[in-house]
Amino acid sequence: MTINEAQDEVIEEFSDFTDWMDKYQLLIDLGNEQQPLDQKYKTEDNLIDGCQSRVWLQADYRDGRIYFTAESDALIVKGIIALLIRVLSGHTPQEILDADLYFIDRIGLKDHLSPTRSNGLLAMVKQIRMYALAYKTKEADK
Repeated sequence: MTINEAQDEVIEEFSDFTDWMDKYQLLIDLGNEQQPLDQKYKTEDNLIDGCQSRVWLQADYRDGRIYFTAESDALIVKGIIALLIRVLSGHTPQEILDADLYFIDRIGLKDHLSPTRSNGLLAMVKQIRMYALAYKTKEADK
C-alpha cells in the first residue's frame, strides 16, 4: 500500500464520525491496538524532543525500508503516533521524505489539538523524517 493509499484509508475511517469526542475515542483505540514498545527501546535516545508527553520512536532499516515502532505515556498521543506509523512505516526513506501528509489536515487533527499537542505532532513528523534522511544518507554512502 502506498503512503497516499494509507492516508486515504485513515481519512475514510475518520469520516465515519462527525463528533470530535468519537474521533478522539478512535485515536485512543488505535493507540491501544498498537503493540507495546520493547523496554530496550525506551531510552533517552529514542525520546522525541518537543513533545509534552513522553514519546519513544524506534526506527529499524531492513531491505531498503524503514519500520517504525513507538509508544507514548499519553493515550491520544499514542493514537497520533500510531496513525503516523500506519501511514509511513514500511516505506523507503525517499518515499517518506517526499510524502505530503495531507491526512492530518483532512481529518481535522491539527484544528482539534491543543497547541502543545500540535507541536508534539510536528516533532513526531520531524523525527520520522530525520530518520528517513539519515537512512537515505547511509544508502548513498554505500
